Amino acid sequence: MSRLHPLAERHVVEKLGWLRAAVLGANDGTLSTGSLIVGVASSHATRGSILIAGLSALVAGALSMAAGEYVSVSSQADSEKADLAREKQELATHWDGEVAELAGIYRQRGLSEDLAHKVAIELMNHDALGAHARDELGLSEAMEARPLQAAFASATAFSSGALLPVMAAVLTPEAWVSWAVSLTSVAALCILGVVGAIAGGAPPLRPAVRVTFWGVIAMLVTSGIGRVFGV
Repeated sequence: MSRLHPLAERHVVEKLGWLRAAVLGANDGTLSTGSLIVGVASSHATRGSILIAGLSALVAGALSMAAGEYVSVSSQADSEKADLAREKQELATHWDGEVAELAGIYRQRGLSEDLAHKVAIELMNHDALGAHARDELGLSEAMEARPLQAAFASATAFSSGALLPVMAAVLTPEAWVSWAVSLTSVAALCILGVVGAIAGGAPPLRPAVRVTFWGVIAMLVTSGIGRVFGV
């Protein structure tokens, strides 16, 4: 006799949020820090100046990403709390209207009028605020805004990407710093593009070419600026 087990499905869309944030953060760290080091190195600065510039870019960029993400997600969390408080008040004062509102949502999704009304009543008797938060406001525990978590993740992703060009500058002879950092940064950007595309279920060639192209442009521009001001 065979046993039937529920199939645990995993969809690409479930990981697109954190994947996009991680790849973008690492891209920003690699590109901005690498470009800054290339610009400073091209101006014939000393190794000490180059390393200070790279480390400063890493720390400042990570803190900036963390602060920006924290403020942004905190604003989102405040909006979510305000919506939930408003919804809670409406449930306390206009219960029948909220039942009709939820039933209307289910009718739009394809349920018959009678079944939609029954489902709305059953779900609201179980967890009225949760039902409206999920189906009316589009909020769920998995999508809940977490400012500290978002800030830490952004800072970590940026630092991870920025560390590669900094290490290339540390380990390379002074005369070759600009080339080494440029090649390391562009290679890292290409790999990030491929990894992000594969993990997201997309063909890797176009994202890799796109991010590599703009990485090369950024390195060329900053190198040119460094040479102009260095002269």
